[in-house]
Amino acid sequence: MRNPFLAGAVVVVTTAALAACGSSGGGGGDEAAGPGPAAASGPAAPSEPVTGSGAGSQDSAPAGPRASRSSEPPKIPSDRLTPATGTFTKKQKEYLTGRVPVGMDPAAVLQSGQESCDRLTYLVKVDRDLAAGAVVAGEVSDAESAAAHLCTRHRELVERASHGYADGVHRGEELRPGRYRDVSPTARCTWEVTGPGGNVLVSGSSADGKRTTITVPKAALAFTSTGCYAWLPEGDNG
Repeated sequence: MRNPFLAGAVVVVTTAALAACGSSGGGGGDEAAGPGPAAASGPAAPSEPVTGSGAGSQDSAPAGPRASRSSEPPKIPSDRLTPATGTFTKKQKEYLTGRVPVGMDPAAVLQSGQESCDRLTYLVKVDRDLAAGAVVAGEVSDAESAAAHLCTRHRELVERASHGYADGVHRGEELRPGRYRDVSPTARCTWEVTGPGGNVLVSGSSADGKRTTITVPKAALAFTSTGCYAWLPEGDNG
C-alpha cells in the first residue's frame, strides 16, 4: 500500500512541477515577445528621417516659396494708375494697363516706353531701314506697344519689322516666302536657305559689306543668317 501511494505522490508532484514550469515558460515567452516588436520598431524610428520619404518631403518644403518668387508679380489695376502729380492721357493709360507691378511707380514704366519712342525717332532720322532693323533685332524694348500707344507715327515701321528676320536660325511657321534685304551687314555676313532633305536652296555672303536682296522660296524649311544683323521684307511681302 505504501508503494502505490508513494508512486501516486510522485506523479502528482511531477505533474505539478511540469505545470509550474510550463506556466513559467509561457510567461517568459510573453515577456520575450513583448520587447521583441519594441526592439524591432525602436531602431526603425530614427532611421526614417534618413531613408524615409519624410526626410525628402522636409528637404523639398522650400519649393513652394521658390515657385512663388518665379511667378509674375500682380499688376496695378487700370483704375488705380495715377501719377504722383498731374494725370495720364488716355493713350498713356492704355500703354500702362497691365504693365505696372504693384509697388512700382507708373511714371517709371511710362518713361521706359517714351524712351523707346525717342530711340525710334532718332534712328528713323538716321536711316529708316536701320530703325526697322533695330526693332527686328530686339534693340528697341517693347517697340510694338510703344508705337501702338505712345508714338503712333512709328506704327507702320514697327509692323514692317514684325515680318523681318534677325540673325539666327528660323524654321517652320517663322518662314515667310518672299524677297528680303539685309540691314547693316558686316564683312562676315552669310546666309543659307535649306529645303527638304537639307538641300541648300539659296546661300551667299556679303564680304564687301554691301546690302543684298535674297528670295526665300516656298520650299524653304530653314533660313540661317549670321553677321547680317537683320533682314527686312521687300515689296508685297512687307
